[in-house]
Amino acid sequence: MNIKDLFFHVHYCNTRLSGGVLNYSKKINKTLKYHELVFITGGKGHIIFPHKRYEVKDGVLLYLRPNVQYSVNIDVEDPFCFFVVHFSYVNVRFNSDKWIITEGTNTLPLDSVQVLKDYYQLNNIFEKLVENWTLKLPGYEFFTKTLLQQLIIEIYKSKKRDSPNYSTSLKVEKIIEYMRSNINNKLILKDLSELVHLSSSYLSRVFKATTGYSIIGFFNKIKVDKAKEMIIEDDKKIKEVAQTLGFTDEFYFSRIFKKIEGISPTEFYRRNVHGY
Repeated sequence: MNIKDLFFHVHYCNTRLSGGVLNYSKKINKTLKYHELVFITGGKGHIIFPHKRYEVKDGVLLYLRPNVQYSVNIDVEDPFCFFVVHFSYVNVRFNSDKWIITEGTNTLPLDSVQVLKDYYQLNNIFEKLVENWTLKLPGYEFFTKTLLQQLIIEIYKSKKRDSPNYSTSLKVEKIIEYMRSNINNKLILKDLSELVHLSSSYLSRVFKATTGYSIIGFFNKIKVDKAKEMIIEDDKKIKEVAQTLGFTDEFYFSRIFKKIEGISPTEFYRRNVHGY
């Protein structure tokens, strides 16, 4: 699953602030049909999944999946304060001028319970999300979906920052920056390894685990994205584009382009420059 391919629908948002009225019982048993994110900003209690029990307190993010039964025990003297968003999604990809929509019961790759260390930005997005949903000004559905995407991206960032492998992720980002700065050159794995002080084999593994692409595959994707920009904005010929991006063989460049985009660079040129 790739987050860039997700299209969201928000069913509702809500919040309970400190001092608000507790309008539910001290114990809740539920099984959701859709996905739910609950960010705890105060209070005490426990959430119980099959075979697991977690303490719930300030800074805890809950990801409640569809069709999973859970129960919540709430401290009636110090009940939860929280933000919540209830949503569903589909996978949407654009390939070879076709939209591919995949429905399913896949779940986001998030922990059911995540303890956040630095959550100011997450709290800020949740506030905007709930406020936008509550006010219901014109266009609020679109803005709510956009804020939900921002929220999930921030959750991924928080998870990455808290990960013991965060320093390795920074090294992968350094490699990507090097790729962008040397887009017209040839990549040498040994040079990349020395740049981030990792062995070649380990770097290859962590790069694939972090980005979902091999090092060469990701570099070629950067080149193809740049090629599209050059074809559309600079109206350059395919041979010029290939040479500028460091390809000595125009036909090899065309094969790489078609593998990634689903159409040849010549067809991409015709459709986007001449419109046919």
